[in-house]
Amino acid sequence: QVQLVESGGGSVQTGDTLKLSCAISFNMDLLAIGWFRQTPGKEREGISCISNSDGRTVYADSVKGRFTISRDSNKNTVYLQMTNLKPEDTAVYYCATRGGWCGGPPDSWGQGTQVTVSS
Repeated sequence: QVQLVESGGGSVQTGDTLKLSCAISFNMDLLAIGWFRQTPGKEREGISCISNSDGRTVYADSVKGRFTISRDSNKNTVYLQMTNLKPEDTAVYYCATRGGWCGGPPDSWGQGTQVTVSS
């Protein structure tokens, strides 16, 4: 089973930057990897994904232009660079595998990392 471990969360101020990491115990060149976030009482939201084949990226409108997803195949790690953070970005952030493409359903999940943005 694929294991994913997120790190890099924390408490920051509005406008700050954070970089999340997702370490994957599998050859990530075979997998599309997505980032999701969830706040209490709300459904988990898909915010970004990077494909395995051509590195194509997708973003939710809520983070487009502020967040950047990237991957380092040598380290089997996917990153989420978050800039100009806003209080509404406060959530638990998860990474997940999405099979062979970003349209696939998420299957293996990490444990999540908390991001808190204060005004």
